[in-house]
Amino acid sequence: MSIEPRNIRISPSVIATDLTALGEQVQGFDPSVVDLLHIDVMDGNFVPNLTIGPGYIASLKKRTSIPLDVHLMIEAPERSIDRYIEIAPWALTVHYESTRFPARLLQAIRGAGIVAGLTINPATPVESVYDLLPWTDMVLIMSVDPGFYGQAFMEPALERIAKLSSFIRSGPRPETMIQVDGGINVRNIGDVVRAGADIIVAGNSAFSGGDVNARVAELKRLANEALPGA
Repeated sequence: MSIEPRNIRISPSVIATDLTALGEQVQGFDPSVVDLLHIDVMDGNFVPNLTIGPGYIASLKKRTSIPLDVHLMIEAPERSIDRYIEIAPWALTVHYESTRFPARLLQAIRGAGIVAGLTINPATPVESVYDLLPWTDMVLIMSVDPGFYGQAFMEPALERIAKLSSFIRSGPRPETMIQVDGGINVRNIGDVVRAGADIIVAGNSAFSGGDVNARVAELKRLANEALPGA
C-alpha cells in the first residue's frame, strides 16, 4: 500500500448533517474537493450515543465515489470487524481503548487492503501506540472526547500531535498518516497541520452554511498554506 506523507486531506464528518438525507446530499459533493467522508459508528456502549451500522454504510457507498473513512467507536470491535471489512471502505479505524486485540485487528484490516487506523482518546498517552505502529497506517488523535458532537478543540492535542509526528517521521514508516478529529475550524486548522496532521476531520466547519464544497475548499486552502515551504 503506497501512502504519500503530508498530503493534506479533509474528511467531512457526516454526523454533523442529517443522516436521513445524506444519500442524496453526497451526490452534490465534488470528489475533487471532498477527499473523504468520515463516518462515526457509535454503539451506545463504548460511547453514550448510538448512530449507524454496516448496512447504512454499505448503502451510502453505492451513492458516492468519495472514499469512506469509517471510525468505529464501538466496544470489542473484533466481534463485528468482518462486517465492516466486507464494505471495503478506504479506511477502517478502531479505538486503542476498545479492544484487547489491537494488533490482530489492524492486521486483519490491512490484510483486506484497507487503511488500518488506530484511534486514541485525549486521556490516552500517545506513547501507547508506538509499539503498534508496524501494523498501523493511520493514527487518529481525538482532540475532543469521543461520542459528543459539537465540542471545542482541546489545545493539549497540539502537543500530542507534534510528539507523535516526531516519533513517526523519524521511524521506519514515516509515511504513517496522522488524522485529527474534534473541534477543528478555520481558526485552528493551520495550527493542527503545523503540528503534524495529514488528515483533518471537519464536522460543523464543513457542514454549517450549506455549501459543503466551498467550506471544505476553504479548509483545504488554509491547511495547505500551513504546510512547511508553502
